[in-house]
Amino acid sequence: MSGFSDALEVSASGLRAQSARLRLVSENIANSDTPGYRRKVAPFEISAQDGPAVVSIGKVTADQTQLDRIHDPSHPLADAGGYYEGSNVNLIVEIADAREAQRTYEANLKMFDQARQMSSRLYELLRR
Repeated sequence: MSGFSDALEVSASGLRAQSARLRLVSENIANSDTPGYRRKVAPFEISAQDGPAVVSIGKVTADQTQLDRIHDPSHPLADAGGYYEGSNVNLIVEIADAREAQRTYEANLKMFDQARQMSSRLYELLRR
């Protein structure tokens, strides 16, 4: 029976990781117009200690790509030349990441549901 619980644990870890990824993407999208905001990224980490290999989200870091320089002399943060630093969030990349995370979340949810259904059917067979 541990195979079913291992499958549930693996898919649940995928659900948690993709949920955290969606949170980061939504923060990035919400702050895309915030001056000086750096896109947040986090790697996935796989650990297989005393059980099935589970996925988790690693340390959240700020993307170090260069910030956009925006010319707007009327902006309160503009320097003497009329420029200020915008964010390094690319909405196309964020939307693509959100879509990938959503689809991966759905795949993990289907895997979780399949394992749950197989487990309950096995219990029904064993009760007979």
